[in-house]
Formats: sequence, structure tokens, C-alpha cells
Amino acid sequence: MARTTFTAEVLTPEGEVFNDEVEMVSTRTEVGSLGILANHQPLLGMLTPTALRLYKSETEIVTLAQSEGYVQVSDNHVLVLVQDAVAKGDLDVADLREKLSRAESAIESAEDGSEALASARRDKRRWQAFLEVAEDSAAS
Repeated sequence: MARTTFTAEVLTPEGEVFNDEVEMVSTRTEVGSLGILANHQPLLGMLTPTALRLYKSETEIVTLAQSEGYVQVSDNHVLVLVQDAVAKGDLDVADLREKLSRAESAIESAEDGSEALASARRDKRRWQAFLEVAEDSAAS
């Protein structure tokens, strides 16, 4: 059954990653998973690294690995502002494993309470989520 469409836009500091009509947006905020359909109530939320799914139809789904950022919903428009958003087909499992390993090493060597520790933990969380998306794409 076709749903009402609305505009979804995904932006990173490098520019626009996605801008099209969709039936649903699925992502994760700091307080849990979120599915957004047309006519959703206005919302502003903090995003965590996860798979961002943009449902153009029941059978056409654009999947991006999203980093931390923000989501804004208003007037049948979803704006996703994230540090990184990478199409699952563009993810390199070996590269992500190396980045995850470097983040884990940085956590071990960082001083308690330091910004370096906080940054390494954010990196670890991001690369773990990206790796999950990449490994999911390898299986599909």
C-alpha cells in the first residue's frame, strides 16, 4: 500500500547527500528508534550513529550509515544534519575495522575525563555503527 510522500533531506558539512520524496524515514535518536511518516508532528532530536533508512517506496530503500547529528521534522519535511552520511554500498569493511581499532587504541591511551577520551569514544561508536551497516550490506 502506497503511503503519502514528503521531502527528506540529508546534509553533511560537505554538502547534500540526499534530497527526494520518501514515504518514511527510519533513524535512531539519543532516546530510541524513530520512524517518520507524512504529517508527523514537529520534532527536533539528537541523532546517534546508525543505519538511516529512507523509504522511497516499500521496495526502494536508500540506506546510509549516519553519524551523530540532528533531525528536524516540520511541515512534511525531514532535515537530517549529520557529520557523515555514507551509502552502504560505499562502505569498506576493512577500512572501518581499521578505524574502529584505532579508536579503541585511542580510548586505552587517553587520560580519564579528557576530551581525547570523549572524542575516541564518539569515534568508536560511529565506526561500530558504520561497520554494522557495511556488514549488513555484505549479507544482502
